[in-house]
Amino acid sequence: MRISFQFPAIVASEATRAIRRRSLMLAVVGIAVLPLAWRGTSCGQDFDFHLQNWLETARSWHQGVLNPHWAASANYLAGEPRFVFYPPLSRFLGAALGCVLPWAWTPLAFVLVALLGAAWSFRAMAREWAGDDNAAVAACLYVLNPYMMFLVYERAALAELLAAVWIPLLVLYGLRQAKSWLPLTLTVAAVWLTNAPAGVMGCYLLALLVAVAAVQQRSWKLVARAACAVPLGLGLAAYWLAPAIYEQRWVQIDRAIGPLMRVQDSFLFGYARLAGSPDELFDLNYHNQVLRLASWVVVALMVASLICAWIARRRKSPVWLPLVVAGAAVCALQFRWSGMVWRLAPKLEFLQFPWRWMLVLGMIFAALAGLALARGFPTRRTLAVRALVLLVLAGGMAAFASKAFWQVCDDEDNVQAQRTTFQQTGFAGTDEYTPVGADSDPPETGPQVRVESGSFGDIALPAEVKIERWKTEHMEFQVKSPAPGYAILRLMDYPAWGVTRNGMEGTTTPRSDGWMAIPIEAGSNEIDVQWRTTWDAWAGLGISFLAVMITLAFGRGDPRRRA
Repeated sequence: MRISFQFPAIVASEATRAIRRRSLMLAVVGIAVLPLAWRGTSCGQDFDFHLQNWLETARSWHQGVLNPHWAASANYLAGEPRFVFYPPLSRFLGAALGCVLPWAWTPLAFVLVALLGAAWSFRAMAREWAGDDNAAVAACLYVLNPYMMFLVYERAALAELLAAVWIPLLVLYGLRQAKSWLPLTLTVAAVWLTNAPAGVMGCYLLALLVAVAAVQQRSWKLVARAACAVPLGLGLAAYWLAPAIYEQRWVQIDRAIGPLMRVQDSFLFGYARLAGSPDELFDLNYHNQVLRLASWVVVALMVASLICAWIARRRKSPVWLPLVVAGAAVCALQFRWSGMVWRLAPKLEFLQFPWRWMLVLGMIFAALAGLALARGFPTRRTLAVRALVLLVLAGGMAAFASKAFWQVCDDEDNVQAQRTTFQQTGFAGTDEYTPVGADSDPPETGPQVRVESGSFGDIALPAEVKIERWKTEHMEFQVKSPAPGYAILRLMDYPAWGVTRNGMEGTTTPRSDGWMAIPIEAGSNEIDVQWRTTWDAWAGLGISFLAVMITLAFGRGDPRRRA
């Protein structure tokens, strides 16, 4: 009787504790986003870009294009191949939320989903080494760390914020002794399909963690697992990654690391200096202002991580040393003397800002904090005190972020104004996605199709133009011209566009403004312009298909043989 009486009580107690842990995490995330619910959107540096991506993706879906490549509103409706290069998961999530919610609520919903996902994934990692209760506390610290608040309120770097969901899982599946080859593969693919800089950081982080763990444990098991999972994860993402790599030669991709966007301009408290026009000086002052805030965030995380590492050192956890070494490496990369590493390490310079590594250091800080807490079984009073402290901390961080990081939306930046601009005049283009040879500042106005005697700047012909279809990735129109000439489209020329004229494959002629010029004959010309899958895109799809087959083959094999 006594045994049968106690067993349900124990189960109920564990269930109650689990509910309290989840409730605490929900409450902390809710408090962290209260300023967004109360004041509306914080229009940080990248907010416009992400909102436009969501609007573009949703429009393409309504037109039947499930995986869009072209951002039609860029370059004042001439478009750009943005989605060839920008990963899909964050814009898919934003577009999906925008399809079911009012667009004014979508940024808040996105941040809420990202922070909840980050808290839950971190808890899944931390409970492996710190226990359930301490893992929940550490997950709250992960969400509340100053860089997360900086991402949400100052930068509005929402794809990077979403990537925070995957970084803890790289640590979990990279260092776990239990079988985790398949989830590690999927996590590598997910982080790359969410945010390219996070993908670069994640791969370097994973390599360093498993290398340190291998030396520590005198076993190459974790290294072998990562060596298999990373290429296969990249293979799963190859349908996007392969065209993004190959087609960089078709755009001015190096402009992504121009002045004020280079690593050497953003080392810790290393303010940039340059002379130029008033607009350039404004950009310089703004860059230095953001760098000052980011530098203090770096210092805060460095100090907090050092304290937690010192307290947790006696726990003798197998993950302590890999986390500390990774944290030390991240800190070293914030200083100017690490410049050689930034220059020599493949693709590292495309992070643009050294302080982007705080996405990783914030995770390391919270993980070390969880290890520091893991001393014995916490009492009910201890849990209550921790919960109260976390709720107060959440309120304090939300208030601090709202005051220190908040970016007020100008009249043209709010969600409704951006939707209006999106539907009417379009936006400026993105420098690094401008096709090679095209002007980065194209004309802001012009008809969808006009006819001229030459390909650029010649006499306009009195031609009749009838638009039959003008969608994001498919245009059909008819031109009746009294003489041979050129149909000038308000559409950026790009090698992936396929052109047919009167049922036969057509050609285009380069123009300095980047707009497409199609030679036409006198009389009637039926022209069809459609996005086509280029050979590199087919190669990427093939690699992804092969990777899926390999993953399924190994995933369905004997689990005792998987590492």
